[in-house]
Amino acid sequence: MSSPDLNLLITLDVLLAEGSVARAARRLRLSPSAMSRALARLRETTGDPLLVRAGRGLVPTPRALELRERVSELVQDAQAVLRPAQVPDLSRLNRTFTLRTREGFVENFAIDLIARISAQAPGVRLRFVEKASKDSTALREGTADLETAVVDRDTGPELRTQALFGDRLIGVVRSGHPLSQATVSAADYAAGGHIGVSMRGLDQGPVDQALVPLKLSREIITVVPGFSSALGLARSSDLIATVPERYTTRLRAGMHSFTLPFAVPAFTIAMLWHPRLDADPVHRWLRGCLREVCSRKTIDN
Repeated sequence: MSSPDLNLLITLDVLLAEGSVARAARRLRLSPSAMSRALARLRETTGDPLLVRAGRGLVPTPRALELRERVSELVQDAQAVLRPAQVPDLSRLNRTFTLRTREGFVENFAIDLIARISAQAPGVRLRFVEKASKDSTALREGTADLETAVVDRDTGPELRTQALFGDRLIGVVRSGHPLSQATVSAADYAAGGHIGVSMRGLDQGPVDQALVPLKLSREIITVVPGFSSALGLARSSDLIATVPERYTTRLRAGMHSFTLPFAVPAFTIAMLWHPRLDADPVHRWLRGCLREVCSRKTIDN
C-alpha cells in the first residue's frame, strides 16, 4: 500500500475552511483546474466526496465535518514542527549545562557568567568540569555542552568554534620578588627557577622555543597541569610562573606581572561546541552569554 501524499492535508484544510474550489485555489496560489484535480485525489484517498454541490456552492459531507477540526490541528502542528525553534521563556527554563574548561577559567570568568545567566534564567545551572586533555570526545558524545580551548590543528574539524578573546603570555612573580624591583631582561627571566604548565606534563613549550634564538634556556623546577597551581606556587616562592594574561586576571591579584622581554606568539581563546547544538536557541543564548562575559572582561582589562 502506497503512502498518502501528506501535502493533501494542507489542500483539504484550505478547502474545508473556504468551502469553495475557486477561493481555495486563490489562497494556495493554484489554478482552479489544479485545485479540482487535488479535490479529486482527496475524494479518491478518503473514499468520500467531502464537498458536494448545493445550488451554486459546495457543502461539506458528514465525513468532511468530522475531519475538519482534526485536519486543521494536524496542519498547525506540522507547521509548528517545521518552524524555526523559538527561545523559550528563560525565566521558566530549567536546564543544566556542562562546560569543560582548563584550570583557571572558573576562578576568572565563572562569577560573571553565573551572574549573567542567573539574571535572565534563574533555573539554569552550570556544571564546570576540568579539561584534562585536548580531546573533545565529550562534545561529540554529548557529555559536555561547551568547551574553551586554543583552536589549532588538533581541533576536530567537525566542531563549531568562535573566538572569545585574544591573549598573550606574561611572567608572574610574588610581590617583593627580585624581578618585581626593576625592568626584566631576557637573561634575568631565563636565570630564574620556573614553573612549567602542561596538561601532558611536558617541560618545553613556546617560551622555550622563543628563547633559543637568544641562546638562552630556562630551568623548569616543577611542572603543574594548570594556571591556578602555577600561580599558587609562585605566590609563596621565588619561582616564576608564565601564564596567559587575560585568562588569569583574578588569579594574579596581589602579585607582580611583567611583559615577557622577548617575542612569543599571541593566541586566541575560543569556545567549541558540537554542530547538533548549533541551532538550539537555548544553547545559542548560552554562547551569547559567554561571549558577552569574555568580551566585557577583555574591555575591563
